[in-house]
Amino acid sequence: MFVSYDHIVLKQVTRQQKKKSIPWHATNFALETTLKSIQHIYPLSAEATGKLTALFTRIEKPRCETIIRAGKTERYIYFIEKGLARAFVNGENQQINIWFGKEGDVILSFESYIYQRAGYENIELLEDAILYKVSHHDLQALYQSNLEIANWGRKFAEKELIRTEERFICRQFRTAKERYLELINSTPALLQRIPLGQIASYLGVSQVTLSRIRAEVR
Repeated sequence: MFVSYDHIVLKQVTRQQKKKSIPWHATNFALETTLKSIQHIYPLSAEATGKLTALFTRIEKPRCETIIRAGKTERYIYFIEKGLARAFVNGENQQINIWFGKEGDVILSFESYIYQRAGYENIELLEDAILYKVSHHDLQALYQSNLEIANWGRKFAEKELIRTEERFICRQFRTAKERYLELINSTPALLQRIPLGQIASYLGVSQVTLSRIRAEVR
């Protein structure tokens, strides 16, 4: 039996606790987007979903906040319930965007998640965000005790690895115009939320070149 979002009962609170870390079940936010993301990774029973989400802490963060820093071992992964983020690396005299994340996506340092060592990317919020965080330590303990959730964790790692490979191939072997067309086809609404300068950085071109590409594809 898989979880039904319509029948998930969430506790209410009588006051807002802005920008504080509090258990997800102590808020009046429905966790709907994150639950759908969890089930999309690998379908879980209601019991397993409850055990997993019991580890979550809901946090609110403002735009421009850095969630993950390069050179630091990250102890958490974050589900984006609301908001937008970008991952970038520091190039020579510039920041190079390598990923954009929206509602339902996961923010993590793959190096930290798999190998417990410092990652190479920075991840910054482009909008005010509601996130649900869970520690690597707690996840690993749950994987050891629950086979169903261990299978979820395996599929989660597989999907993230594939996405990383796809981003690498896309950046190495496709033109800026081809990558821009892929953004249009895969996430058209996302382009309305990302500043042009950030899109240009992702494509590896100047804003002038991006304007030319946009004119060509209209």
